[in-house]
Amino acid sequence: MKNLIILFMLFTAVLSAQNYTVSGIVKEAKNGETAFGASVFLKGTSVGSISNEYGFFSITAPKGNYTLVVSYMGFENMSKEITLDQNQKVNFEIKEQSTQLQEVVVVAEETERVSLKKPEMSVSKLNIKTVKQMPVVLGEVDIIKSLQMLPGVTKNGEGTGGFHVRGGAVDQNLVLLDEAIIYNTSHMLGFFSVFNADAIKDIKLYKGGIPARFGGRTSSVLDVRQKDGNSKNLAFTGGIGLISSRLAVEGPMYKDKGSFLVAGRSSYINLFLAAANEKDRLGFYDLNLKTNYKLSESNKLYLSGYFGRDSFKFGKSFKSSYGNASGNLRWNHIFNDRLFSNLSLIYSKYDYDLEIIDDEFDWISSINNYNVKYDLKYYANDKFKLDFGISGIYYDFDPGQVQPTSPTSPINPLALDRKKAFESAIYANAEHKVTDNLTLQYGLRYSGFSRLGGQSMVNYANNQPVVYNSLLGIYERGIEVGETPYKKGETIKAYGNLEPRASLAYQLNEVSSIKAGYSRSAQYIHLLSNTTSVTPLDVWTASGKYVKPQVSDQYAIGYFRNFNDKKYSLEIEGYYKTTDDRIDYIDGSYLIGQNTIETEILSGDARAYGLELLVRKNEGRFTGWIAYTLSKAEQRTLGGTAGGPGINNGNWYNSSFDRTHDLSITGAYELNDKWTFGGNFVFQTGRPVTYPNGQYQYEGQSIASFSDRNSDRLPAYHRLDLSATYRPNRKPNKRWKGEWVFGIYNVYSRKNAASISFAQNESLGINEATRTAIFPMVPSVTYNFKF
Repeated sequence: MKNLIILFMLFTAVLSAQNYTVSGIVKEAKNGETAFGASVFLKGTSVGSISNEYGFFSITAPKGNYTLVVSYMGFENMSKEITLDQNQKVNFEIKEQSTQLQEVVVVAEETERVSLKKPEMSVSKLNIKTVKQMPVVLGEVDIIKSLQMLPGVTKNGEGTGGFHVRGGAVDQNLVLLDEAIIYNTSHMLGFFSVFNADAIKDIKLYKGGIPARFGGRTSSVLDVRQKDGNSKNLAFTGGIGLISSRLAVEGPMYKDKGSFLVAGRSSYINLFLAAANEKDRLGFYDLNLKTNYKLSESNKLYLSGYFGRDSFKFGKSFKSSYGNASGNLRWNHIFNDRLFSNLSLIYSKYDYDLEIIDDEFDWISSINNYNVKYDLKYYANDKFKLDFGISGIYYDFDPGQVQPTSPTSPINPLALDRKKAFESAIYANAEHKVTDNLTLQYGLRYSGFSRLGGQSMVNYANNQPVVYNSLLGIYERGIEVGETPYKKGETIKAYGNLEPRASLAYQLNEVSSIKAGYSRSAQYIHLLSNTTSVTPLDVWTASGKYVKPQVSDQYAIGYFRNFNDKKYSLEIEGYYKTTDDRIDYIDGSYLIGQNTIETEILSGDARAYGLELLVRKNEGRFTGWIAYTLSKAEQRTLGGTAGGPGINNGNWYNSSFDRTHDLSITGAYELNDKWTFGGNFVFQTGRPVTYPNGQYQYEGQSIASFSDRNSDRLPAYHRLDLSATYRPNRKPNKRWKGEWVFGIYNVYSRKNAASISFAQNESLGINEATRTAIFPMVPSVTYNFKF
């Protein structure tokens, strides 16, 4: 790696012998936070750069006198006259345009100065800068639900966790919190997300055109960055809501060489349940930590962590808890004015615990991973920038341990085989400005995956874990013919994939551009779930002898335009995506407690295609956007070597995440200095489901028969949310700043179906369908403060 760095430096030094470089760090003046995504450019030229995740920028240009300008959404533009006759460093501290509390504002990259020329496809950014105005259920600000207001992003139903991007499943999203993998993004089984808005600085969602530095998932990347902590003053931020409260403390430390952030959040819904004499219990908490230390002008250390947990109990039936934990130690190093590096040591864990009280046993499962990654960025000149790096992840899957909770338990102790795996990657990605109007981004990632030993693997007749029983017309477990033992560390099965990525941006004129992109991604770990939403009992498994990795190819093209000096903007994108070896489930599959999961699944294909539209009003008292997606998501599973017709006779059928129409309207109106109003409207085609289409009698019992998989749909989903924010004190010099946020979720109390069940009415003796709806109209009030 060292020789590679030297080679690039020598090569580009020749190309730019007559040029000089200005580099530096962009920070917020008020709190010292680094600015991620700030535009830095030389006025009157097409030469510019975007600050990276740590605020670093680098610009190379010919000798001369220039005006260096910094532009960042929500902040005043700054400029500085420079004479570029030698390499130099210029740092900026930018000032906010307002003194409001934090707010979740959806800002696409196209609003930035050079974004029409950047070859990023299908990228959206959530900036957390002022008051949190979007109406949400029970007054709890939710980053994931904000994402679902973007085109191409949906949820799988009311009260469900996670999100779906362009027809992909939950497990096909790579969710990173300060580079650490988060496996379950939900609190309270999907009612809220794990992201505390008081602790978050920047959020970036890649729906397509995923940069080569990211890998391991086939649908999207959600890159979430925590605040560094206020390096100027001790500050407190928090809020008191109906069911939870939060508090964040940040400030300088290490004699002004660093800063810290501690943010906590906890629910107290159990107090209300106890007061109502309810036996059920439901609650969550989370804790965000971060600190940094400046070793020198060129070296900085970061240490961040997240800890979150949910627990619930339903009567005397069962109780459960689940949660994420992560930590990341990072070293930023600036080699010179053009070369920036980041070395990260990362740990991440997700685990769950389920206790069945009646049967007196406890079920425990977890997934741990240890990640080392080294990323470098080389700013060669104003026309060429290069990212490159390596990474390695060691996985430790514990699919389940069963322990009796009392001597009278009828359950025997059981420990499923632990699964170990190692995933590695090397990548290089270039941003190449070919002409003033045409910019290319192209890269290549090579990923490798090894399923490691430490246990025995079952062998099946004809190497087939699933076979088709033509007599009964069903798929069933293959015939076991022995086992093969594998030593610890021995490779059971290895895979490797080349993942090319390419995109382009062609600027048609000063206000519009077209973009196109292609990306291939490989995914080696899989979430096993035949339910309609994320639950704490979902099982993760690794690719191996019988489970192949998923490989996805996505093509996208789009048109982008600004109107009326960027007050309005239009984005139109079309995409087509295919996925090979997507896991599908045989009818009647049972996934929990299954040591040979390969006997419950088949390998299939998936495809998704659609058109996305986003129209935004970016300035004025009234701001907002309209997002519309017309799409199709399907999958097909043939019988293959297992024989038989496959699922749905091998025909394409709707995936569980298919939404033909998805419309979101979001608006905010600032009436005056004290009152701001917000609203959301959502309409979605109902989720695909499978209904019974008849019944028959067998040995005195009534047996239901079902239609083809996912051939029916739930009723259409729609709702309206409203909010009002009141700020009683707008004095800019007063330290304490507070606000009241009043909200109504589902204003007209639409009974959106979470599910529809079918059963026989015992008193009438007829069959009937029952709709289950979760949220009627839900009012809320929250008090937010900052000092």
